[in-house]
Amino acid sequence: MKEKTSPIDVVIAWVDGSDPQLYNKRMQYLNPEMQEKLPGADQTRFHSLNEVSYCLLSILKFAPFVRKIFIVTDNQNPGVDQVVKEYFPDRISDVQIVDHKEIFEDYETHLPTFNSICISNMLWRIKGLAKQFVYFNDDIFLIRPVTPSTWFKKGSPVLRGKWVFPPYERLIWDRIKEMIGKTFFSNTKERQPSFQVNQWNAARLLGFKMRYFRSGHTPLALNRERLEEYFTTHPHILSENIKHRFRVYSQFNTVALANHLELLAGNRTISKPQAVYMQPYKKDTNYVARKFKQALEEEQNYFLCVQSLELATKKHQDEVFNRMNQLLETQIT
Repeated sequence: MKEKTSPIDVVIAWVDGSDPQLYNKRMQYLNPEMQEKLPGADQTRFHSLNEVSYCLLSILKFAPFVRKIFIVTDNQNPGVDQVVKEYFPDRISDVQIVDHKEIFEDYETHLPTFNSICISNMLWRIKGLAKQFVYFNDDIFLIRPVTPSTWFKKGSPVLRGKWVFPPYERLIWDRIKEMIGKTFFSNTKERQPSFQVNQWNAARLLGFKMRYFRSGHTPLALNRERLEEYFTTHPHILSENIKHRFRVYSQFNTVALANHLELLAGNRTISKPQAVYMQPYKKDTNYVARKFKQALEEEQNYFLCVQSLELATKKHQDEVFNRMNQLLETQIT
């Protein structure tokens, strides 16, 4: 008997940093000197090469069971209407744009924000969002068909990652560098935000001591009700974490918080990432071809993450998009 599944939605966080309005807005909270001191304000965090169109179409093609796709933006238009109308015309009403003002209702003092951690903290507040949802960044693509059980089993999120020891070496070394900088160079620069430290901060917040569950850059399944219950019960923790307009070292990662809440609730549905990671910056001529070959030949790989594509050569960028067009049977330009 086929298992009956509850609705599954997808949320994609998206920003176009080249938009003059957004750039000017960001500069109101930065000056050149501050930008040097705030690692979380690095320009590369805000670039877009229309990856969101490939991300979106890959979901519609390879995960047709997804009910709604919400693209979360800061008063921007990702311009995906045309490609959806062309390739999936019957799904156009299932793609919705959500502005930061909606998810930050009653927390408007923290807007504008240029911090993906703060934005992800608030995704559970999207109106009409299903209890089961999957969080994508716009540089992550599906590369083959998936099923609801890829992300949820018996109503519980599949936790993608592995148990690891806390990043003590990184924590100690970061502290030493900070002390040396302040003592000998009068350096007040913030510590570089760290994906693994931000995850460890979440685990530690929930009482984990000797190890934590670390996830990677892959679509991540979340339980909206789990996040809602935690943040409504601990509003001071939410307010403290979302007050930073740019990412900082001390913040906790939303997905890591959700994963550890699941683990505390008894969820033991754990999987490998099943993703291939590509960073075609300063790589050899055949790098992109090798990565696509790995992604497509190994059937357990469902996801492809292409990081920092804006830093790659035009040749590598074109190759990534040409191969995605072949895979999706599209002609996006």
